[in-house]
Amino acid sequence: MAEVNGVIPTIDLEEVNDQILNEKIREASERWGCFTVINHGVSLSLMAEMKKTVRDLHERPYEMKLRNTDVLLGNGYKPLSEFNPFYESFGLFDMASPQAVNSFCDKLDASPDQRLIYLFYNVFDDVVIIFCTIILVPITVLDPSKIINICCLFFFWLLACREILLKYAKATDDLARSLARRLAESYGVVEPNFLRGWPSQFRMNKYHFKPDSVGKLGVILHTDPGFLTILQGDEDVGGLEAMDNSSGSFFPIHTLPNTLLVNLGDMATIWSNGRLCNVKHRVQCIEAKMRITIASFLLGPVDRDLEAPDEFVDAEHPRLYKPISDGGLRKIRLSKHLHAGESLKFITINELSDVPKID
Repeated sequence: MAEVNGVIPTIDLEEVNDQILNEKIREASERWGCFTVINHGVSLSLMAEMKKTVRDLHERPYEMKLRNTDVLLGNGYKPLSEFNPFYESFGLFDMASPQAVNSFCDKLDASPDQRLIYLFYNVFDDVVIIFCTIILVPITVLDPSKIINICCLFFFWLLACREILLKYAKATDDLARSLARRLAESYGVVEPNFLRGWPSQFRMNKYHFKPDSVGKLGVILHTDPGFLTILQGDEDVGGLEAMDNSSGSFFPIHTLPNTLLVNLGDMATIWSNGRLCNVKHRVQCIEAKMRITIASFLLGPVDRDLEAPDEFVDAEHPRLYKPISDGGLRKIRLSKHLHAGESLKFITINELSDVPKID
């Protein structure tokens, strides 16, 4: 198991022996709360297309971005603000659902005829991309009067955007669920309903780093609220740092080509009765460049409470946390402005009286 920068492990998911692979995932998740994966099943071309798509989405007018409203508390569009002056982000809840992706795309481009052409694109997606790249762009550049080419290019970009989101969502959601199941297997946990009702969510992020922002925080120290996160970082612009829980010191995480970062979140700590580390991390501005990242979150259950399975609880390891749903934990985090794992103290056994009422 190789190390990135001499710190967190890099795990090859094509490891032949399942038991050894599961143990590596478990060890990294307990010790660091994060690790990098290679041979993860998300193609390099799809990763590049997704990054380009997210960059293009962030070029949409501000008024259109605001159409990306919350489905759950705090999961819609986040504009630049006094609290986050360098960071804006789109949110797509239930990203593995084609209906959710269609709704997201419809709100951002408002094209009533798109669904019919989308069926065409599903069959001829490679042809459409080649047509746009090789034919429409050169013709438009050579003859600016041919505005119809610009319209066609934009129209087919909308279709490509939708298809890329769907493909990327499926690939990263499948990866997240596979890793979660491997963690359960490594502990000998057998739950027939494990992951049932656990939706996934995109966060498509853009950092506006300028010369005067170098040395400042792009995103404050926080943990992820869900169970597990798949992060596609920016190979060109770094700045992500994670905390070593054993020492409290920070270390950089650099994005290497064709790798993905896996983070464990608050729900993983609750589910494992404190065994899995909900890694604290932040983003520093280290250079004046635009930074694009894509986070795919496997959340906890929204229709029922989550608690540690019996396999994690015995006389030497008493139950640490009261059952809670994704929405319940999210409300504590947002209502009390607790983002770096402090919300867990409000569901610790004998401290539940401090938990705000969940409507």
